[in-house]
Amino acid sequence: MLTPAAKRKLKQSAHHLKPVVLVGQHGLTAAVMAEIDRALTDHELIKVHFRGMERDERGQEIARAAAALAADVVSTIGGMAVLYRENPDKAQPRGRA
Repeated sequence: MLTPAAKRKLKQSAHHLKPVVLVGQHGLTAAVMAEIDRALTDHELIKVHFRGMERDERGQEIARAAAALAADVVSTIGGMAVLYRENPDKAQPRGRA
């Protein structure tokens, strides 16, 4: 679970990002879920564009994707969702020992 301060920082970082996955009329298929999973592993912070869905359905699909992929929903604006999942393999040591 992200703190409000962490969400604010992630929103700022995501502002310049372009969507890396497009969810179309067929919704969250296995292939789309696999692509979101790969993008989260590679980038940690991504934008996903949900098209062709009503507001309620879109909200449910975003929540379903986040839950299935153990990701946090940073923000949603219209059809755009920002997802974050920390990749422990990418953790870099801070400072010197």
